[in-house]
Amino acid sequence: MVSHGLRAGLRNRIAALGLCIAALSIAIAVAVSSSSRAAGGDPTTLTGTLPDGATYLIQVPDPWNGTLLLYSHGYVVPGSPNPAQDVGDPLTGGWLLSHGYALAGSSYATTGWAIQQAIPDQIATLDAFDSAVGTPTRTIAWGHSLGGIITAGLLQDDPGRFDAALPMCGVLAGGVGTWNLALDAEFAIQQLIAPSVQIVHITDPSGNLAVAEGAIAAAQGTAQGRARLALAAALGDLPGWFNPASPEPAANDYTSQEANQFDWETQVDGPFIFAFRAELEARAGGNPSWNTGVNYKKQLENSVDFAEVKALYASAGLSLDSDLRTLNSAPRISADPGAVKYLTDNIVFNGNLHGKPVLTMHTTGDGLVVNEDEQAYRSAVQDAKDPQLLRQVFVHRAGHCTFTPAETITALQALVRRLDTGHWRVDPSRLDTSAAALGSTYNVSPPSFIPFEPAPFLRPYDLAVH
Repeated sequence: MVSHGLRAGLRNRIAALGLCIAALSIAIAVAVSSSSRAAGGDPTTLTGTLPDGATYLIQVPDPWNGTLLLYSHGYVVPGSPNPAQDVGDPLTGGWLLSHGYALAGSSYATTGWAIQQAIPDQIATLDAFDSAVGTPTRTIAWGHSLGGIITAGLLQDDPGRFDAALPMCGVLAGGVGTWNLALDAEFAIQQLIAPSVQIVHITDPSGNLAVAEGAIAAAQGTAQGRARLALAAALGDLPGWFNPASPEPAANDYTSQEANQFDWETQVDGPFIFAFRAELEARAGGNPSWNTGVNYKKQLENSVDFAEVKALYASAGLSLDSDLRTLNSAPRISADPGAVKYLTDNIVFNGNLHGKPVLTMHTTGDGLVVNEDEQAYRSAVQDAKDPQLLRQVFVHRAGHCTFTPAETITALQALVRRLDTGHWRVDPSRLDTSAAALGSTYNVSPPSFIPFEPAPFLRPYDLAVH
């Protein structure tokens, strides 16, 4: 069980960072289906409950342009409020409705890693829309964070219901690769910093997190500890940029980079890898992650943080080779096959886009869902011979899902233009110009699309290869 204190503490952290995980406050009726039409051309709002207990929210403007946007929301901390959501933020929602787009989305029947429930609940929401409103001329799937992997999963599992997809800050490396990457960071912390912490088969999530956070905080107080935390961060490819309001540290400012990685580890990632992994294990019926056969020396050399780690180890007078030998000689963790199958089903990608255009968007300084997830997804799509259907855009900003409404609207417009014309126009300068033209209301920060090439994802696992 996840304690009330842990839930409340993580919700506060996430709310402060705008990380698209806590549910938005949307007033909806959850007990019975209902509808209302406000005067003056305001949208019709439909709410209801699906057979498995999930709720849905639909908004249809007058006039409606025939396009439906099916929104998939992000991770909801187990035990937290879980309302239906049909858009990521109200400013974006207001613009879309005023431009004729209908919005829909469900709550999912469960919280946590709810992909098993989310995909059928989202399809059921489409069915409810068809029944109450009519069949759209176009349906576009979109969503943030866990909703990004759900968005891509909807297109993979039920392509006939969608015309295009916009996964944003999505877990696009898939479930197996994502949790394996997290395991590598956990493993380094356990072996070098916190030997008593549980990294799989977690029996006391709250207590386990407290042990991990205490050890991490103590390590941050010494040069040797900071070097080892940087090594753990590198194995998880954490960026050295945390605060969207602060400039990105210089490429050789390793002290600041490590301090930012410490913020990611303690303020955001720690609860997921040391506590909420237990929720996933309960769903999967065991541990779905492994590090058998992993060479941590090679993993580090492939990390974008390799130079930082070398510099901090040298500054601390600590032997990096010795610590890497410790990791490579430590007893390894094997996965439970049934749990791997569960996580593969919920979900790993085969790269087949079924002839539908997909545009992904990610911030470069995302430490919860790293930008390397985009490389993993692109690799699967390339293996499936569908690369012409995929484009990926990046925003130069720290944070998870910290897009402005203008950037979000611009990305969606680019995807709609691709549907209309058959051509992609997503170069960063064009996107910045389009976003800026939306005005100050939607540009809460200056548009920051950037040419960017993510490094290879360190622990790839997709169905195009496996």
